[in-house]
Amino acid sequence: MIERRRATSSTQEFIVAIDQGTTSTRSILFDKLSNITSQQQIETQQYFPRNAWVEQNPMDIWNNTFKTIRQAIDIAGLSSTQIAAMGICNQRETTVIWHRETGVPIYNAIVWLDRRTEDYCNLLESRGFSKLIQDKTGLILDPYFSASKISWILSNVEGARSAAIKGELAFGTIDSWLLWNLTNGAVHATDITNASRTMLFNINCQDWDSELLDLFEIPKSMLPEVRDCNAYFGSTHSSILGASIDIYGVAGDQQAAALGQACFTKGMIKSTFGTGCFALLNTGAKRAYSHNKLITTIAYRIGGNINYAIEGSIFAAGAVINWLRDGLNFTESPEEYDKLAELSNLDDAVYLIPAFSGLGAPWWDTEARGAVLGMTLSTGKKELARAALESVCYQTFDLLQAMKRDIHDVPINSIRVDGGMSNSNWSMQFLADILQIPIDRSIVTETSALGAAWLAASKIGLWPNCIHFADNWKCQQRFTPQMNSQKRQIKLSGWHVALERIKS
Repeated sequence: MIERRRATSSTQEFIVAIDQGTTSTRSILFDKLSNITSQQQIETQQYFPRNAWVEQNPMDIWNNTFKTIRQAIDIAGLSSTQIAAMGICNQRETTVIWHRETGVPIYNAIVWLDRRTEDYCNLLESRGFSKLIQDKTGLILDPYFSASKISWILSNVEGARSAAIKGELAFGTIDSWLLWNLTNGAVHATDITNASRTMLFNINCQDWDSELLDLFEIPKSMLPEVRDCNAYFGSTHSSILGASIDIYGVAGDQQAAALGQACFTKGMIKSTFGTGCFALLNTGAKRAYSHNKLITTIAYRIGGNINYAIEGSIFAAGAVINWLRDGLNFTESPEEYDKLAELSNLDDAVYLIPAFSGLGAPWWDTEARGAVLGMTLSTGKKELARAALESVCYQTFDLLQAMKRDIHDVPINSIRVDGGMSNSNWSMQFLADILQIPIDRSIVTETSALGAAWLAASKIGLWPNCIHFADNWKCQQRFTPQMNSQKRQIKLSGWHVALERIKS
């Protein structure tokens, strides 16, 4: 692996961060003081060819990435020669396989939400492989992760397996796919956080695991090289942006958000409310084991120094709001849901269980399906909107309880939040009430992009190191608990009764 550090000139005072998420691609320009200079966003089209299948077009993802970078630079009135470095954060687990020679994908990207490999994972579980997989990877045997998706493509795309065996195919999560295209095929690499989400990476020895590769029948030649989060990942080809830009930071979106929230210390926790909801607790340099169906993952590895984390993943957070808009034709913008909730009939104890693709942590019930319970004749749009916002907070409560059972020696005194849904004051206040701890919303809500930018900018000395970066973290608003304990308990009891009704 080549390590490179290029000195920046006085005119190179900007960092570009690519934030390739599930529903959109964004490029954000930060200045030398970590302020946002400009940003551009394009929605990502999703395809649902069958029930519980979710796909995206890899070429669309790349083209949208290229467009947003160019537009963000143009909007700022800059040239690519003024960009000091680039960082990338991305939706994790989403799987792309392409021809090494042509760079053409052999199939659509299979998105992390996709459940097509349910039967395959159940078969492996019945054969007793769950413990092996969890011991090696920290993950739950589930279609959520990349391994079974790779196996499905190799088994279902004509000629794919033979081409893979010959070394003609490359696999990557979205970061690898973007790196390949940005460098014009010169770099096939990933960072350790994305690697840790494939279900093929041994987080104990920090390397691809041959036993797991054999289990899923995946040739090792397909896999990218694994590097530190702040390693040198190559440079953009001059034909892409008109000038070559060094890439120094890569991390999965949730790990990048934890970095952007300056969660560098054991016991710090952040929760990102995007399409799904992802709570990540820093457990320090030693791996923690979950006994409550949570994921053990890698928080980051910087300069060879590793930190682990325990993570809980909720499949539907902002996706619930999108469902109300697209499925039930709610015409209100997300910003108007707070008002709907405030105007709702609080005596209407309606609960929305958003198990559209099953339930994630801490239940991992793939057979569960969504439901609305407790409806009366007075239930209407306002009550459904409130139930949608509440559902994310209830799920976060269950996650936090599981984390507390796993980590006894570190108190959780507050949570730092980010993501689109964290802009909802009503939701964040309800979250504080249900969790009974303060909720701190960062002054920068684009924390995934900020984390990716920090990896790159700190590597080249443009931004401060982790200690000073943490000192500069600013809270935009703190939400403190206000709900009385009796009302809180009634609401939580109602949620858990509703939850039991839909679990398989």
